[in-house]
Amino acid sequence: MAKIHMILQGKGGVGKSMIAATLAQYKLAKGQTPLCIDTDPVNATFHGYKAIPVQQLNIIEGDEIRTRNFDAIIELIDSSKDDVIIDNGASSFVPLSHYLISNKVPELLQEMGHELVIHMVITGGQALLDTVSGFFQMVGQFPEQALFVIWLNPYWGPIEHEGKYFEQMKAYTANKSRVSAIIHIPELKEETYGRDFSGMLQARLTFNEALAMESLTIMNRQRLKTIRAQLFGNLDNAMVL
Repeated sequence: MAKIHMILQGKGGVGKSMIAATLAQYKLAKGQTPLCIDTDPVNATFHGYKAIPVQQLNIIEGDEIRTRNFDAIIELIDSSKDDVIIDNGASSFVPLSHYLISNKVPELLQEMGHELVIHMVITGGQALLDTVSGFFQMVGQFPEQALFVIWLNPYWGPIEHEGKYFEQMKAYTANKSRVSAIIHIPELKEETYGRDFSGMLQARLTFNEALAMESLTIMNRQRLKTIRAQLFGNLDNAMVL
């Protein structure tokens, strides 16, 4: 049974492509060969990783998103024997979500012997309430066949509101049974870990590529190894992956 991982979040710039790339690298490190797809019609960041084989799916005709073009996703999934990782942009979030729900894709994937895993990002700072609200709406719209994985990204600030952490918020406590795992993205100090990680992401480099660069210092490599170990360790604990 393949797992179909979809990274969905209506808020832009919250780390969706980073999550897709991390998932792909994690599975490749485990000896798997995931099918990777980028459906972002505006900023195909996932497709920009040259060391990860990512197919770009064209969902635009002219200046409009054609939801019928999403049918190609199902055909690609049907022909894949491995897990699938799909990165989706904020601009196509609404049509793709509508497509999945109205066409009963979670139920269809179950009939095909697959499992839909929806990855959602919760961020700190100004986008906190928007991302929490996005999760609350999504979990209420999708049927029970869809599993949810939450990624807590503290890059823009603590994930806390009125003294409550995400695990204490009503959006989570009311839907705890639907959440299969929570991934804590490590809080990275801007001048050290944060700068090294951001530089790697901006260059669209995998951990392996960055660690092979002669221009990096010993400590640059050490910090990137530490970040990779933390992320991969969190994924090891998420049995749904």
